[in-house]
Amino acid sequence: MKTRLLIASGCLSLLLTGCGQGPNTESTSNASTPDTAKIVDVASKLDVSDMQVNYNVPVEYFTLDNGLKVVLSKDDTAPIVTVAVYYNIGFRNEPKDRTGFAHLFEHMMFQGSENLGKMEFIKLVNDNGGVLNGSTRFDFTNYFEIIPAHKLETFLWAEADRMKGLAITQDNLTNQQGVVKNEVKVNVLNQPYGGFPWLDMPQYAFNNWYNAHNFYGDLADLDAANLEDVDAFFNMYYSPNNAVLAVVGDIEVAEAKVLVEKYFASIPSADLAPQPDLTELRQEKEKVFNKFDKLAPKPAYAFAYKMPPRDTPEYYAMGIIDQILVQGEDSLLYQELVKNKQITGSVGGGINYLLGNMFNYNGPMLWMSSFTHDDNVTQEAITTAIDNVISQLQEKPLTDDEMSRAIVKIRSSLFDAVDGFYGFGRADLLASFALFDNDPNKINELEKNFKQVTPEIITKTVKEYLRPTNRTILTVTPGEAPEDKSDTAAEQGE
Repeated sequence: MKTRLLIASGCLSLLLTGCGQGPNTESTSNASTPDTAKIVDVASKLDVSDMQVNYNVPVEYFTLDNGLKVVLSKDDTAPIVTVAVYYNIGFRNEPKDRTGFAHLFEHMMFQGSENLGKMEFIKLVNDNGGVLNGSTRFDFTNYFEIIPAHKLETFLWAEADRMKGLAITQDNLTNQQGVVKNEVKVNVLNQPYGGFPWLDMPQYAFNNWYNAHNFYGDLADLDAANLEDVDAFFNMYYSPNNAVLAVVGDIEVAEAKVLVEKYFASIPSADLAPQPDLTELRQEKEKVFNKFDKLAPKPAYAFAYKMPPRDTPEYYAMGIIDQILVQGEDSLLYQELVKNKQITGSVGGGINYLLGNMFNYNGPMLWMSSFTHDDNVTQEAITTAIDNVISQLQEKPLTDDEMSRAIVKIRSSLFDAVDGFYGFGRADLLASFALFDNDPNKINELEKNFKQVTPEIITKTVKEYLRPTNRTILTVTPGEAPEDKSDTAAEQGE
């Protein structure tokens, strides 16, 4: 789920990212409309080599004495403001004996604080005509509100109030433990393709426990949690020196800075736990698994390749390769699997697929794609079709026209990210770059970095990262698992 599930008009949707609506593998294609395809076709014929970057996001960045990173960005397009707080605790860097705590706290943050009672934060937003949401991602948990600009001070006060301390009571804990467990049942266990592929694939593709455990958490860990555990988790990870505050919109920067100091500067910092080692070794053998799903009406197929490290030339090359292979009806895999082979009706995919974008994570990541297909299509036929498409990029460098088209698509994608959802898209990028890189100005370097990718780098990246031995394939077979299989998925071909 991208951030589209909002709290408005009293409707609460606080969910582990991707859990709110189990990804529907028939509807995840990012296909362009015919008009958009025409625009891209025309634009791709332009010479983009000399095209100037025509966006420059204003960035005011500073750190309070207590360690809170603050990013302010003025945008007076509309009289609204986005306030976003990102905490450096996600579902992969939570402690081993506290699985599911990152997600549990996404819920706990709305159960009340010193000056706001249970759910009063939500009411405050609704009463002021705003929207809000929270989500749990690989490497952070975030909260944001989009509110009228003249209410900025109110919501800086409200976010600071719950950063200072939560109403951690046994009643609230017991209630939210039940909510999380019910969410797992409703959105995963009792949904066709419930965890496919966003929740399932990392557990099979990665080897390091932090990257590969069930992100919803072990229900036994949640059941065993007591008030002391919860209080310790909050004090450790929800401290100002483990967070970023981003304020984007119709603000006066100097005034906003004064307000941030007023409400956040007095919150004490904490002694932080060391960050876990997320290292993944180079994959040298293809992994193939099958999962039985008694609710699935059709078979499904997903594949994933481990990504290059962030900020390398190959990383930016993968962003372009993603556009070429799976984004839109002009993408090569859509053309092959949908148009030519008629294997499926749609193809979805991306970097950090269904859980964010290629910028808002920090650690090993997958480039992934998934789709459903008819019973009469074999797994071997699908894999062969995919390999044939990828081999085109391995064997023949992209032409200037193909590179131009890809750059046009990536520019469009960047503008969508920066301008997305009334300022939240900008806040998300600024907060992520501040949290992971201590440099929110990276937002203004993205287009330049993509333009530095050459056809030779594309070819090199495909050969190293889109090789079969760097791939994990996960299929879904409708029906009950055989009785002799105790696991929901089994590796094939070993």
